[in-house]
Amino acid sequence: MDTATRTLPSIVLVPGYWLGAWAWDAVAEELRGRGHHVVAVTLPGLDPDDPERASATVAQQADVLHSTVHAAAAHGSSVVLVAHSGAGFPTSVLLDREPTAIARVVYVDSGPSSDGSAFDASVPPEEDEVPLPPFEELAAGGASLEGLSEDDLQRFRERSVPEPGPVMREPIHLGNGARRDVPSTIIACSFPSEVVMQMAQQGHPMMAEVGTLRDLELVDLPTGHWPMWSRPTDLAAAIANAAAH
Repeated sequence: MDTATRTLPSIVLVPGYWLGAWAWDAVAEELRGRGHHVVAVTLPGLDPDDPERASATVAQQADVLHSTVHAAAAHGSSVVLVAHSGAGFPTSVLLDREPTAIARVVYVDSGPSSDGSAFDASVPPEEDEVPLPPFEELAAGGASLEGLSEDDLQRFRERSVPEPGPVMREPIHLGNGARRDVPSTIIACSFPSEVVMQMAQQGHPMMAEVGTLRDLELVDLPTGHWPMWSRPTDLAAAIANAAAH
């Protein structure tokens, strides 16, 4: 094992909905170039070759994050978990179970989830999976496409995997207040950090839990909702800076 790598935190990268580990390729390369041990995760339900993927749950995704984080701990001085978009849900479940599992959580255009919350409770119980919506629909819902090329969008469409219905609609249950003590960084992309905090103070469902965090750093990286493609070098630098705390 490279002893130099062990002096830096290991970094676990968790993609948002419809994405696998491949979404982080450019960022992972940048972080490895900086000396970090990096693991990008494909969550349960997002492996296109898994015949059981449509039945995956957020709890199962949190199980995988748990094992991944503990494995990564052997390769670095500590572990920093990076959660993009909807990955905030299984990340919140993990932190509720074991707040001391990671040294810092970095939310990329995301944030912690609240007890009883679901990404989209309106998804019908008979709907096994939710395909990637039209890009116009995503943009209208606040997921900015700024900075993405036609090639980016085509790759996203071609490689996307339908999100399991249970992951989208089932509420998560959290009860360990110590999860709010975990040092946290929010990298704000679609909305400035000032707007994120306004949403938190107003109790907006997407950001209500942000106001409960006891150790929070805010970083602005103006771009769209998928900075791992639109600004990968800058995103890697922001993650590395957060990990250095």
